[in-house]
Amino acid sequence: MKRMSSVVAGITSLVAPLAANAQDGVIQDPAEGWDNLWYEMLVDITVIGVVFMIAAIYMLIRYRTKDPDAVGRGPKLTKAQAIAWVLIPASIFMADDFFLSAKGWSLWNIQRGVPDNALEIKVTGYQWYWEFEYENGVILEELIVPIGQPVVLRMTGEDVIHSFGLPEYRIKEDVMPGRVTYLWFYPKEAKETVVTCTEFCGVAHSEMYTRVAAIDPMEYEALMAKEVAEM
Repeated sequence: MKRMSSVVAGITSLVAPLAANAQDGVIQDPAEGWDNLWYEMLVDITVIGVVFMIAAIYMLIRYRTKDPDAVGRGPKLTKAQAIAWVLIPASIFMADDFFLSAKGWSLWNIQRGVPDNALEIKVTGYQWYWEFEYENGVILEELIVPIGQPVVLRMTGEDVIHSFGLPEYRIKEDVMPGRVTYLWFYPKEAKETVVTCTEFCGVAHSEMYTRVAAIDPMEYEALMAKEVAEM
């Protein structure tokens, strides 16, 4: 039991610093981390595939026969050799899998840790549109945010279960009646993207998308001032 506790404590001490997002003033963008992890996984799968392909080609050539009646004979291995041939490759592959899993765990902790200076916006999902309520009382049907500031979305559903998906920022989260879920993202450059519902929610599910605009902070403040004046 003590040994298990020490292992858990060691893993926690490794992950905890990564989870404390923006505590030191530096915001860790999980979107970049997911992109990097995906690239590493592709490299990993490619390397493993090439290794197995080379091994397969070698065995096809090395152990080929021209006699259809030939009976193959496997090499005789000692018990230690047989165990080594099983454990060593398995340990290498498992170590690689655990390494990638640990990075994914760290990224998940970062993604769930909202930075202190995040702009908070309330999101309500309806059949079949999104509604965004800002801290100043402004309500829009498009998500407009300033660049250079993390944004946290507190979300709930009015009717059925939806799923709020921001593919450009590599995140999504279920939105459901009677419960508040959340996600956050970090718009670092001015661009227009989309948010879409990624879970079937009725006959107009495919139409449940809207514009997401990350704009200059001064332009954002001017837009909010205009919306407040028109309320």
